[in-house]
Amino acid sequence: MGAPQGRRIPAGPRCPLPRCALHKRPRDLKSNSAACHPRARRGNWGSGPEENEDEEEGGDHRGSERGAVGRMQHRTIHLFRKGLRLHDNPTLLAALQSSEVVYPVYILDRAFMTSAMHIGALRWHFLLQSLEDLRSSLCQLGSCLLVIQGEYESVVRDHVQKWNITQVTLDAEMEPFYKEMEANIRALGEELGFQVLSLMGHSLYDTQRILELNGGTPPLTYKRFLHILSLLGDPEMPVRNLTAEDFQWAEVGAIQWRVVGAGLRETSWLWPPVLAEDLPSKQLHLGISLFLMEGLWSEYFPWGWVASFTKPKTVPNSLLPSTTGLSPYFSMGCLSVRSFFYRLSNIYAQAKHHSLPPVSLQGQLLWREFFYTVASATPNFTKMVGNPICLQIRWYEDAERLHRWKTAQTGFPWIDAIMTQLRQEGWIHHLARHAAACFLTRGDLWISWEEGMKVFEELLLDADYSINAGNWMWLSASAFFHHYTRIFCPIRFGRRTDPEGQYIRKYLPILKNFPSKYIYEPWTASEEEQKQAGCIIEFALL
Repeated sequence: MGAPQGRRIPAGPRCPLPRCALHKRPRDLKSNSAACHPRARRGNWGSGPEENEDEEEGGDHRGSERGAVGRMQHRTIHLFRKGLRLHDNPTLLAALQSSEVVYPVYILDRAFMTSAMHIGALRWHFLLQSLEDLRSSLCQLGSCLLVIQGEYESVVRDHVQKWNITQVTLDAEMEPFYKEMEANIRALGEELGFQVLSLMGHSLYDTQRILELNGGTPPLTYKRFLHILSLLGDPEMPVRNLTAEDFQWAEVGAIQWRVVGAGLRETSWLWPPVLAEDLPSKQLHLGISLFLMEGLWSEYFPWGWVASFTKPKTVPNSLLPSTTGLSPYFSMGCLSVRSFFYRLSNIYAQAKHHSLPPVSLQGQLLWREFFYTVASATPNFTKMVGNPICLQIRWYEDAERLHRWKTAQTGFPWIDAIMTQLRQEGWIHHLARHAAACFLTRGDLWISWEEGMKVFEELLLDADYSINAGNWMWLSASAFFHHYTRIFCPIRFGRRTDPEGQYIRKYLPILKNFPSKYIYEPWTASEEEQKQAGCIIEFALL
């Protein structure tokens, strides 16, 4: 299992409904609801029907019943991309509060996903489990999730016409491919006459505001970034959680759709090829909704541990994660970064002493924002060529050594154990990521950071466009950091926190019988000692 292994988050109950449904808004919409939250009023609306226009000829006219709150009663498709949650989801909340009917939709566009990102079997499995958890949560509120396979624009076009849609809502994202997708949907809205609403929900701050306060360019140091945030103040508060009162049962009718199940067997037709041996033996996604309950939060993350958390003091080769392990949930948007930020703030407010950024838990969230901000304003952020903040380095091209690094065959046990854990579990500690990245780039192999970034994007459950590329540039000293002589030794660094080599023995069991003094460099053992350990070392990579 991946990152959440140390502190398990219980899965939510299964959907009790035999079928799922679209939603109708209840008639007793209150004027003081969270639709009045400033975030729900700051959407970017495209062109579409006039506000006083009826939904459709012969449709259900309920606008007069809610005229007091000034809301147009749309027929809405809400597109989930990230933001796979019901808590602090400002876009979905705004959709429900402005609509007569809402269809919650996730489009599985295989061509888009394979062209925009590299997704391995574990991350694909985690995505399906995230969708199942979202579906289950929606079902508990009397709703459903419609999962539709096809090309994004075609699916939207077909279902806008089929369902008489007047509004499409989706979270605003900063990745270039998601921006292009939103632009295409807006163009489609101009053509077909529906409005488009997108609101920020995946980050703490509006990156555009940070850029404006920094003179239109991204701050390239964390210190400067924190200064800009001090001018902005705290992030906006999360919007309220959705409840059953926000939904009302309505029959789906003749809509052709299929709900993603808990396993790949039910959806293997969506994503070839996935081999059985690539699948995890345990559930990767353990459900996030119950985690939000105060009792479970305190159980998994004691207040004292949260208040004193210091990232550099965590252990990269501990057998259970020494950090929160929540990064995959943030990456998929299963857990709101704002909800987490303010929960931390509440704990800090009651603690006599607590750690501070950049090493605190809130500091880790702000590192995320830092990379999001830089990526949002940097062309070709995931490439060296054409990237204005990246050093242009003549890296070696060595396919064999790259393959050995990726498949845990470098001959250095510490590095190979890291890459084995990554492939098996989809998660490794941040310092283990640093060690593997340094080894591939400036430390030993002198292979481009772009190649390592692609491997991490494929294998990590928490792979993130901005954070992944930003950290690879940092660790290769291509941007942000230029202390070239600070190298992670592939022998001494791991030994410092795990002198007995328990981490290596777990992930490289072929070395488990070596004495501790040889576990990080088994080639130094005599031939007789190697025979006694049951493993003869024939070569090392370097």
